[in-house]
Amino acid sequence: MDQRKVNMLAREYLDKNKAARKKYRFKPIILSHPMLMGLKQGQVKMSKSDPNSAIFMEDDASAVKKKIRQAYCPPGETKENPILDYCKHIIFNRNGKMTIKVGAKEESTMKEYLSYEDMEQDYVAGTIHPGDLKVIFHYQKIIGKP
Repeated sequence: MDQRKVNMLAREYLDKNKAARKKYRFKPIILSHPMLMGLKQGQVKMSKSDPNSAIFMEDDASAVKKKIRQAYCPPGETKENPILDYCKHIIFNRNGKMTIKVGAKEESTMKEYLSYEDMEQDYVAGTIHPGDLKVIFHYQKIIGKP
């Protein structure tokens, strides 16, 4: 939570400064959320200095598609996997479920996951391929338009 210190400083300032308390009746409300990983290997968080490591609000659909396609997503690994991080914090957080194609192309079926943990378990087992996991962002229309 990079911004927590600044937010707390603002709240403390209002406690200590009488003039500020008169001008601002209410303290700032702090709404925090998990930081998303960067899209490249080894990036704990997104970086403004590397445009390919983050998805920005002004990115158009083709830029987002390219960034997701190139994102680090090692098969079967859950630690430091930005695509799984996005699934957990964006898709499941927003929809509470996720539907994805699983299995070999000839025998693939659509499977609905009602929990991130179930989907992660299938990813570790190799039932879900990284490429299929990346495609879900385009079908779900979660990312793409600002």
